[in-house]
Amino acid sequence: MSTSAPAPVDARTPTGRPPVSGLDRYFRISERGSSIPREIRGGLATFFAMAYIIVLNPIILGSAVDKFGHHLDSGQLVTATAITAAFTTLLMGVIGNVPVALAAGLGVNTVVALQLAPKMSWPDAMGMVVLAGFAIMILVATGLRERVMSAVPLGLRKGIAIGIGLFIMLIGLVDSGFVSRIPDAAHTTVPLQLGTGGHLTGWPVLIFILGTLLTLGLIIRKVSGAILISIVSMTVLAVIIDAAASIPAAQWGLTVPKWPGNPVSSPDFGLVGKVSLFGGFHQVGILTGILFVFTVLLSCFFDAMGTILGVSDEAGLLDKKGDLPGMNKVLMIDGIATAAGGATSSSANTCFVESTAGVGEGARTGLASVVTGLMFVLALFLTPLATMVPAQAATPALVAVGFLILSGSIREIDWSDYTIAVPAFLTMVLMPFTYSITNGIGIGFLTFCLLRVAAGRWREVPVALYVVGAVFAFYYLMPALGLV
Repeated sequence: MSTSAPAPVDARTPTGRPPVSGLDRYFRISERGSSIPREIRGGLATFFAMAYIIVLNPIILGSAVDKFGHHLDSGQLVTATAITAAFTTLLMGVIGNVPVALAAGLGVNTVVALQLAPKMSWPDAMGMVVLAGFAIMILVATGLRERVMSAVPLGLRKGIAIGIGLFIMLIGLVDSGFVSRIPDAAHTTVPLQLGTGGHLTGWPVLIFILGTLLTLGLIIRKVSGAILISIVSMTVLAVIIDAAASIPAAQWGLTVPKWPGNPVSSPDFGLVGKVSLFGGFHQVGILTGILFVFTVLLSCFFDAMGTILGVSDEAGLLDKKGDLPGMNKVLMIDGIATAAGGATSSSANTCFVESTAGVGEGARTGLASVVTGLMFVLALFLTPLATMVPAQAATPALVAVGFLILSGSIREIDWSDYTIAVPAFLTMVLMPFTYSITNGIGIGFLTFCLLRVAAGRWREVPVALYVVGAVFAFYYLMPALGLV
């Protein structure tokens, strides 16, 4: 009998590759040509690219008042924003298995703050968001979401996206004090002015200008996390200037940049569950309520699908037909995210295009989203740091995002076809000019239907758009008919 030691067992698979772990098998990391370290790096990159939303969402929602004059608490909004982003991003990672992160959507939060809340209470407004999420889930479950998506012409979809971009840019200019409203007492037809009294004055406005230049400069240089870097840098500068110059609190607005005594605190879940599903209908009526839900739905609808396909394409996850395997599962999670945002009063959550930052670092699976989600959990305990960021340091992000939306969409509109170019143009300009996303969408849909009929191309308009156009026409005629 031989006494030699047994030959070592080859720990490699029949393919010659090392055996994969359970984590690798679940997320299909090796199958997609990635690795655990790359997924971790990608998840961290995505978080730092989109962490600005923890600051920006509370500023947008917290600066608005509802019909009864109530503000949402800034600290509670930070908690709501972070916990919902954590939950929905973890869900996308574990169930959807794509490197797509979610958080409160820019654009839809302005709908909630500036269109819904002034007509009802905050719980009523958030109830509309929850209903929009339920509607999205139903559309996904029945397969109608993709059909409705294809019914709206590409040019009109891009017009909606650009309009939202211009709208949030204007909000950034107004919230920062770079642009201000001329009071009615001035008896002028000019509604807005530069700064105060037509002049830019004060340190806070300078912070905004420097932040905008820094943000755009970093974006041009393709620096990862450009928006977050700018917000942090300008907040530090604002703290220093405020301490040195003793600037009156009124010049900063709602948030004065002062270093908190304790940067770590327990999260405040006071807004979670503060929602009334149908209370808004009692405030504005059935038809207007339905249109509000429809507006929230549209704000999430097209942006999410475009983002999912764009990020997945960048990650090489699309099949030969340009489809994402398991797309309906991913879209269902997006619908859940919309409803979850309403349930926590953080506004509808949706997919973030900043996920491409993680893809650029090598992320190819949902493990990257799990890492991003866990970072949002950590952010729950840093509320004091988030609530010290002044609007002037955060709103340059709105200007930058508005530009990025416009630059990425405007070339895809067929400007030679006036039946689509005119509705797209009206959609994109009426959103900021009327301070209403609903008006932009409504006029765009109506104009598209009417111009196609006038051109003798009425057969090219899907029946669904005629129905939506008729609903908007009735909505605009309601005051004349004495129904509101």
